[in-house]
Amino acid sequence: QVSYKYLIIALGISLHYEKIKGLPEGFNYPKIGSNYSAQTVEKTWRALQDFKEGNAIFTFPNTPVKCAGAPQKIMYLSDAYLRKTGKRPKANIMFNTSLGVIFAVKKYADALLEVVKDRNLAVNYKHNLIEVRADKQEAVFEKLDQPGATEVHQYEMLHVTPPMGPPAVLINSPVSDENGWVDVDKETLQHKKYPNVFGIGDCTNLPTSKTAAAVAAQSGVLDKTISLVMKNKLPVKKYDGYTSCPLVTGYNKVILAEFDYNAQPLETFPIDQSKERTTMYHMKADMMPLLYWNGLLKGYWGGPAPVRKLMHLGLK
Repeated sequence: QVSYKYLIIALGISLHYEKIKGLPEGFNYPKIGSNYSAQTVEKTWRALQDFKEGNAIFTFPNTPVKCAGAPQKIMYLSDAYLRKTGKRPKANIMFNTSLGVIFAVKKYADALLEVVKDRNLAVNYKHNLIEVRADKQEAVFEKLDQPGATEVHQYEMLHVTPPMGPPAVLINSPVSDENGWVDVDKETLQHKKYPNVFGIGDCTNLPTSKTAAAVAAQSGVLDKTISLVMKNKLPVKKYDGYTSCPLVTGYNKVILAEFDYNAQPLETFPIDQSKERTTMYHMKADMMPLLYWNGLLKGYWGGPAPVRKLMHLGLK
């Protein structure tokens, strides 16, 4: 046991492949992979390289997930690869999602639907993966809008986004809500019951997407919050729910989605960020790693809010 005066809980989120019947043992077979695990990410690439003809299926589970855009990003990149290698005419690309929309923010959802239409991608809503029969290359989905109904799809390639949930140590913990997420004030990140406890990132019940960009913005607020609490003062800086999802839609194209608690765009740059842009791709590929390693992890970067203010003032 370790005593503390102040506690910051930053435990992330847990992957639960085992909640899908047939997994994780199904990963021992070819044609199936998942970018969410270091043990399975290379199998995604292998399945894509070995693709010959048939269904390429990409899934989104019926739980909160980290980086909710990632299940789509791999689909768009796979489409680009299959076009590059001349295999696209023999591929039926499907995005089977448990959600009822392709993206939570309408502005970006509309843009993504145009991408889907332009590239002839099939989207099946309210389809949740419940079983993988890897020996038969079959994926079984429950239809959430038709209780008890299931649908079986043969696949030539299957990318699985696993169900996710709070770390085991948080289940039934005094610091957690009824679902196991750390129960914090959505504006200050201070625990609702214990004023000397704080939460940040994917393990919390903050009603925003679970992304690194959200953590960056939260870190800037938490820094100010805990500093004031330590001085017996009330927190004043508020987190607005900012999160970002750079949606990679091709080899050199990105739609930069940025939004707040109300699912309203909260964009950094004075341009229409719902459009596919090469500049946004280079920002993600070249600038974000530098910001992550040299800014966020060293405590120098608390999210894009200052940049946003300068941009909207017309400054460089």
